[in-house]
Amino acid sequence: MDTIRWTGTRYSRREFVSALAVSPLMLRRAVANASEKTFRGMFPIMATPYTQNKELDYEDLAHEVDFLDRCGVPGMAWPQLFGETFKLSVEERKRGMEVIVKAAKGRKPAIVLGVDGPNLAVARAYLEHAESLNPDALIALPPREAKSSEDILQYYRSLAQLTTRPFFIQNASIIEGGPKLEVKDLVELSRQFPHCGYYKEEVSPTIERMLALSKERPSVRRVFGGEAGRNLMYLMRLGLDGCMAGNAYADVFVQIWDLFSSGKKAESQERYSKLLLLLNCESYLPGTRQYIMKKRGVFKTMVSRMSEFALSREATQEIDFHFDALKPYLRA
Repeated sequence: MDTIRWTGTRYSRREFVSALAVSPLMLRRAVANASEKTFRGMFPIMATPYTQNKELDYEDLAHEVDFLDRCGVPGMAWPQLFGETFKLSVEERKRGMEVIVKAAKGRKPAIVLGVDGPNLAVARAYLEHAESLNPDALIALPPREAKSSEDILQYYRSLAQLTTRPFFIQNASIIEGGPKLEVKDLVELSRQFPHCGYYKEEVSPTIERMLALSKERPSVRRVFGGEAGRNLMYLMRLGLDGCMAGNAYADVFVQIWDLFSSGKKAESQERYSKLLLLLNCESYLPGTRQYIMKKRGVFKTMVSRMSEFALSREATQEIDFHFDALKPYLRA
């Protein structure tokens, strides 16, 4: 089969022609845009704050941007799964994007806006709105209405043709037993659309799949993990690019990453061990993150649309006990 070399990578003629659907100028801009931000390190998935009446609290959403900036994160994403994306209306998501971009203006962190939808039509509307706000990057979960892996591929191909920004594919199993993309599919996307070479991999076995993706550089540009940051030390030891974890301890996460990256691995491990005790609370005390966000003065309430939380006095004492160990490291 004939091959074409572009930016140091070989493509089949079919792959190259498909990429040209975006146009050569757009692809060159995509590569340039990608270099403007490092897209490496801790990129928290922002939580969605609510009032006591379960209305989206846009004031606290803007406050969260300020909080994460003071924590020193290189970037942040919203809404995605942790942000309760499936519980938000179309108008709430669009207005939330506007609030976040406005609050982030003039700040260093990259803003990554979530544009996924249950199908292409809905996702396209989110993407077009996000594009009008000029974020640093986009991210999208697979479509919940997909019946096959080819449906998912076509969804991403179609969205990729509507933007030149770095585009993270959050590869997750949205529906148990539903279709999923294989590593070869993800690599094909990054070769067809260079600005889509950014991945948050959450399909099991995640570590093996992330390592397989990382072997496909340079067409695969970044490989991020998730899983609430519970495998962060492993990701760093494997030389992967970043982690999209929760937001409540973002400043501590950043320090763990920075210490490890600067060669202070023992210090990084020691700090991480203290954070893991608090992360462990989340497994047996639902509402831990919401409690911490309120305790730190970022959100006014612990309200969620996905779950009801009623932490006892003993539960809050347990959370506080582990949080106290992190206080010397808090920045915000």
